[in-house]
Amino acid sequence: MTTTTISPARHRLLGDHAWQEQAVCQSTEYNPVDPEIFFPEPDETDKITAAKSLCGQCPVRRTCLDAALEGGDTDGIRGGLTEEERGPLHAKLAHRLDYSRVNATIAGRDVHLTKAERRAVVHAAYRQGLPEQRLAWLLKITEEHAQKLYRETRRALVHRDLEPATRTAPPPETDGEHLGRDDFGTAA
Repeated sequence: MTTTTISPARHRLLGDHAWQEQAVCQSTEYNPVDPEIFFPEPDETDKITAAKSLCGQCPVRRTCLDAALEGGDTDGIRGGLTEEERGPLHAKLAHRLDYSRVNATIAGRDVHLTKAERRAVVHAAYRQGLPEQRLAWLLKITEEHAQKLYRETRRALVHRDLEPATRTAPPPETDGEHLGRDDFGTAA
C-alpha cells in the first residue's frame, strides 16, 4: 500500500542538521536536558513519558522523526516516538509518496526521496519537458541515466495509451451454439 500525502511542509535538505538548534531536547544553560531520557529501557515508563512530553512541545518534531526514519535510526525516542512505535514507519518508508517532496525536488530543493518519489520526479520532469541535464542534476545521476529514465517513461506512457479498452459487458451465454448476426438485436 502506497501512502500518499500532500502537505505544505518545508522539507529538510540532504545533510541539513540546522533544525537541531531549534529542538527542545538541546540542553542549554537555562534549559538543562538529560539526553539519557531519550534512551530509556522498555520498563522505564517515567523516562519515556518525560521524553515524549518534551517532544510534544518541540517545533521540529516532524523533522526529527523524518531524520530518524530517513537515516535508519532505530535507537531511542525520536520525533516523539519510541523505537517500537517507529518500527512500522521504517517498514512503510520505502513506499512513501509525498507530492510536496516531489514538487520541492522539481523546484530545485535537495530533499530526501523514496523510490516512489524518485519515480514521480522523473514522471513530473518528463511531463513538464525538463531537459535530461536538469533531471540528472535534480536526482544526482548521470545524464545517460536520466536519458534512460526518460526513455522508460516515454515507453510506459505510450504503452499505457496503446492498451486495449477493457470490456464493459460480458459476452452472452451461448450453450455451445454459434451466434449469428440476428442474435444481437437492433440498435434503437
